[in-house]
Amino acid sequence: MRKLLVCTLAIMLSLAAFPPAICASEVRVSVDGRDVLFPDENPYVDQKSNLTMVPLAFVSDKLGAATKWDEKLKQITISLNRDTVILVVGDHHALVNGKRVDFKGAAVLKNGRTMVPLRFISEALHANVEWQPTHKRVSIMSSVGNVPKGTWIWDTHIIKQDQEKIISFVKMKGVTSIYLQVNRDIDPTIYEDFITKAKSEGILVEALEGRPEWVYKSKQEEILKFIDWVKAYNSSVGPEASFTGLHLDIEPYTLSEWSKGNKTILESWMDNLRLIEKETKDSGLKIAMDVPYWLNTVHVPGKDYSMSAWMLEKFDCLVIMNYRNHALGDNGIVENAQTLLREASTLNKKIVVAVETVKSKEGPRVSFYSMSNEVMEKELQSAHNQLARYASYAGFAIHDFKGWQEIK
Repeated sequence: MRKLLVCTLAIMLSLAAFPPAICASEVRVSVDGRDVLFPDENPYVDQKSNLTMVPLAFVSDKLGAATKWDEKLKQITISLNRDTVILVVGDHHALVNGKRVDFKGAAVLKNGRTMVPLRFISEALHANVEWQPTHKRVSIMSSVGNVPKGTWIWDTHIIKQDQEKIISFVKMKGVTSIYLQVNRDIDPTIYEDFITKAKSEGILVEALEGRPEWVYKSKQEEILKFIDWVKAYNSSVGPEASFTGLHLDIEPYTLSEWSKGNKTILESWMDNLRLIEKETKDSGLKIAMDVPYWLNTVHVPGKDYSMSAWMLEKFDCLVIMNYRNHALGDNGIVENAQTLLREASTLNKKIVVAVETVKSKEGPRVSFYSMSNEVMEKELQSAHNQLARYASYAGFAIHDFKGWQEIK
């Protein structure tokens, strides 16, 4: 009996050493529908404040923000697009875009890790946060303002005089990639200056080129000249001024002789794509291809295999021209994107979903032209909420810079 009592007391003392203030293993976190794994320090609920605390690394790894730690001041700076949050360990307030905001709880140091209040940081960065008590899960849905975005600049001459204006606009819109058409008549130092400024703001620049005729083998010399120019330029500048990749916009389906079953055109297109793959191998350049959202309905000649899957196997990313101005319903952004997103997820590749702001002759439901920016943001948020569950989903692209500027 005495032995049993001693054992019972030992168990009670061991449990007392771990107070219920922290329930790390019970708290689950998901971002955009996908569960988050915490390899080092688990999230936990602080009993005093009843706040879910997460490692600072979560904010950068999963919410996409840049974080900076000042050891001397014990100060954390979190930046994402237009938003900056500054908080000090132990303080019950923070500076959000320069304004003081009080909140319950505080950032703390635990086991050598900086832990921050999840809801406060997420909402300061415009994400939506929902607590699901039944599953003890915190569900976070990114704001479309924080989703990666790209845009095309076709008139390269504007970077000669409007660099600050361009970068200010795209930064405000949360753009992370600019697809800049290469004009070899422009002095390379202008590209160097522009790309350096863009990269300093966290915006990557891809070398854009292509035309429908690039489907023909007779145009291989033009393709090689473009690739060689970009490779030569990159080798002449530092990494801060280099193009991060090639962005090809070929679109052979706009040719009069195009048809889905046109074996000659498809085989010629495939030969040229193989050439691009070969010439860019080991170059360090990522390759993105603009394609229509319906490319999965086109098959590789003689095979029951889609052209979209064939291209995904060869290149890093497809940008699908999903030109619709409504997210949900028949023939909407979400419905049209899903097949290629599934293909890309299987192949561990990426899909960027592109929408249109330029006036279109294809009908009233194609472009956001004449609509307000608020309407477009609302539709993109609805699409994002549905598409984020795909591992291949890599954000949106807005066609194009000029049309986006002119939207209401």
